Amino acid sequence: MAEKIDLKSMTLPEIEAFLATLGEPKFRAKQIFVWMHKGVSSFDEMTNLSKSLRAKLAERCTLTVLQVERKQVSKLDGTIKYLWEMEDGNCVETVLMRYKHGNTVCVSSEIGCAMGCAFCASTIGGLVRRLTPAEILSQVIYTQKDSGLPISNIVLMGIGEPLDNFDHVLRFLELVNDPNGMNIGMRHISLSTCGLVDKIDRLADLQLQITLSVSLHAPDNETRSTIMPVNKAYDVERLFQSCRRYFEVTGRRISYEYAMIDGVTDSDAQADLLAKHLKGIPGHVNLIPLNDVRESKLKPSRRVPEFKKRLESHGVTVTVRRKLGSDIDASCGQLRRKTLHLDET
Repeated sequence: MAEKIDLKSMTLPEIEAFLATLGEPKFRAKQIFVWMHKGVSSFDEMTNLSKSLRAKLAERCTLTVLQVERKQVSKLDGTIKYLWEMEDGNCVETVLMRYKHGNTVCVSSEIGCAMGCAFCASTIGGLVRRLTPAEILSQVIYTQKDSGLPISNIVLMGIGEPLDNFDHVLRFLELVNDPNGMNIGMRHISLSTCGLVDKIDRLADLQLQITLSVSLHAPDNETRSTIMPVNKAYDVERLFQSCRRYFEVTGRRISYEYAMIDGVTDSDAQADLLAKHLKGIPGHVNLIPLNDVRESKLKPSRRVPEFKKRLESHGVTVTVRRKLGSDIDASCGQLRRKTLHLDET
């Protein structure tokens, strides 16, 4: 039996071409596209399609649907964390954060992660598989549907390295940007990478209007290689060359994520070196007070104010990331691939 078509991962023109092979008119594609992006869970819910077409779709296509395995709401700030079960039984986490400027969803791009960063729970257990465009998109769709809150912003900062799943993430961006679907503008989307330089260069050439966030976390090769294995492939100097090129090609400022780790990344000398790297590259530094991960011995820095002041003395624009959802392990670096039998201890 032929493998079923992943319909939700297809663009509108691709659905039109597929329907033509079934002898169906072109306008049906838009109807199907709209239904999928509203979050229907079966083809039978597409009530403006004929029963015969619905039957054809059910026979030949799959409609990616996520199930809520666990939903946690922060008592501190209303942040919502979802544990979604995929159709193959794997699970990933998604976080909905509420801000004055709108609601932001943090989505995962992979089940697990191969990058091995020492301070991040997402990489524990390694990479299982990459998510399909439909699975990434469905996190946005079903988070909005279940919460009842309109989503205006997306950050690709959940489980996985987005640029490690390059083609599927690009397709997701195209789908979520479509005016017939979620219609979320590229300028309202941020993509975080640990520094896959070759992929950053490819992304730059596409000149998308997304915000690129680079997970830097240390300005020197010795420290960065210790906590981020990716630095052994693409060192700090090569990474900043790529960041400079990215700005020159796209005109988009880069956000540099920097985890404040006690005795590891928080010295004055490291602040000075970071400022030196950033000279002439418009962007800003987002300091992240380290969040607790049970398996890690790394501890939060006590020098965040001093480090921030030191950077500012060099003319660097600096912010300190606000902690959201820390009581439900929904803060930066705390998301993980959970299985259905894993408890919360």
